[in-house]
Amino acid sequence: MATYDQISLGDSASFSKTISETDVYLFAGITGDLNPAHVDAVAASKGMFQQRIAHGMLSGSFISTVLAMQLPGPGSIYVSQTLNFRAPVFFGDTLTARVEAIEKLEQRRWIKFRTTVTNQHGKVVVEGEAVVIPPQA
Repeated sequence: MATYDQISLGDSASFSKTISETDVYLFAGITGDLNPAHVDAVAASKGMFQQRIAHGMLSGSFISTVLAMQLPGPGSIYVSQTLNFRAPVFFGDTLTARVEAIEKLEQRRWIKFRTTVTNQHGKVVVEGEAVVIPPQA
C-alpha cells in the first residue's frame, strides 16, 4: 500500500496472467456477455479473427488488480478509467497489466496512471489512463 505522499511520478507495478478458456467462460457468466466471439468456437471461426477471443473488459480488468493490490494498493478507490482496445486477446495469451504514475493531482490528492496491457509478444492490447484516490494511511 502506498499513500499519495509515498508515490512518485514514474512509480509502476504490474500483474500477469495467462487467459484460459475457463477465465473467459466465467467472465461471460458473471457479466452476461455471451457474445459468440467469446464463447462459440464454430461461430467465432467464421468471424474476423477466425477463433474465439477474450472479452476486452476481461483484459482491462487486470488493471484494477494492479491498482487495488499493488500500486497504490489495498484501500485505493478507482475514480475513472479510459480504455482503448488495440488488439485481440486469444485463449492462451499471457497478459501483463502495468500501471505507471504520470501525474499527481495535488488539489484532491489523487493520482493519474498510464495503464497498459500487453501480451506475451509485447504487443499492446489495451491502453488508457486511470485516476485513483490512494489510501490515506
